[in-house]
Amino acid sequence: MAGLHKSDVKNPVLNWIDTRLPLITMMQKEYGVFPTPKNFNYFWNFGALAMVQLMVMIATGIFLAMNYTPHVNMAFDSVERIMRDVNYGWLLRYAHANGASMFFIIVYVHIYRGLYYGSYKAPRELLWMLGVLILLLMMATAFMGYVLPWGQMSYWGATVITNLFSAIPLVGNDIVTLLLGGFSVDNPTLNRFFSLHYLLPFVIIGVVFLHVVALHITGSNNPLGIDVKSPQDTLPFHPYYTVKDSVGICVFFLVYALFVFFAPNFFGDPANWIPANPLQTPAEIVPEWYLLPFYAILRAVPSKLGGVLMMFGAIAVLFVLPWLDTSPVRSAKFRPLYRIFFWLQLLACIVLGMVGAHKPEGIWVVLGRIGTAYYFLHFLVILPLLGKLERPLPLPESISRPVIRKGGGPLPAGAAAKPMEKV
Repeated sequence: MAGLHKSDVKNPVLNWIDTRLPLITMMQKEYGVFPTPKNFNYFWNFGALAMVQLMVMIATGIFLAMNYTPHVNMAFDSVERIMRDVNYGWLLRYAHANGASMFFIIVYVHIYRGLYYGSYKAPRELLWMLGVLILLLMMATAFMGYVLPWGQMSYWGATVITNLFSAIPLVGNDIVTLLLGGFSVDNPTLNRFFSLHYLLPFVIIGVVFLHVVALHITGSNNPLGIDVKSPQDTLPFHPYYTVKDSVGICVFFLVYALFVFFAPNFFGDPANWIPANPLQTPAEIVPEWYLLPFYAILRAVPSKLGGVLMMFGAIAVLFVLPWLDTSPVRSAKFRPLYRIFFWLQLLACIVLGMVGAHKPEGIWVVLGRIGTAYYFLHFLVILPLLGKLERPLPLPESISRPVIRKGGGPLPAGAAAKPMEKV
């Protein structure tokens, strides 16, 4: 019939649907026969893991919202009711709370895999920038979610973080009032944060959709960081990587379950089991562990405005990373100097996380400033200079050569390593 899509689906019912709404054909094209580099390692599982965990967080969040009351006089008690009276409420709460930590672990590994293998370089700049936007939305969502239990750390964390915006000249106080819905953290604040915490995950889904579209337009990077040059360099996504991703998902859910069932409060702060009290300030006010490096950067600068600018600058610098790294080679496998600085940068972030968990005194102040200085030096000074000074190793001719050599099979005819080329 004129105007209908030609579908290859054999089932008559599915064929009828696919000719009018070709979702099955699209999924087969994008996730079935989609050509994927044949040399992916298990670090490439983390993109699929992030997608799965986002769905888990949304599903558990929807069921929790059915039993949560966003009011300052009832929020804490409603969380206790979820834990004690709602059927499997404890499981939903622990899966959601620990799921946030699991989600950030997955995304941080995903980001550092991109940093190591140069996945932010041309032509994937927009793909990378969308990923950084997802990270920013995750941070906002996680912060607002942390406020909802309305415990001591929830209340005072909201007070400290929202008041940071008052450092912005001219409009700072107006921004704080808008965020709070008044002049202090109170019921309007809780309602705003609950509404946004429910909304932002669906915004994240929209950005993830664009992220995946950008990935399928440019194609995936790979551990060698070289472009696909022939059909022999690729495999269809299904069944090769659907099976590999399934193995990774099973291992991930095993680790996830260990925390949910055996150490559900491992990542939590005991102070948040105490109802919010505006008249009693906790001895230490710290955010969740996944925000600690940025909290340490905030406190590393004596000036309030300077600290806020540095904290947001730590994310902003990632947006322009594709233009800061001037090396023509993507993968750190062929960049011996870059590998050293990569591990130093990772170490600096770990140290900043430790600094953020301690009071700003003694050695922690010094370590925080050193870590902050190196974080920005790495992106703004070291990477641009490395692109001009470093001499990368020769790149292989194709993806197939090292893969076949590792497997012991014959090499393609005429395949020989050639000098470094711009990729």
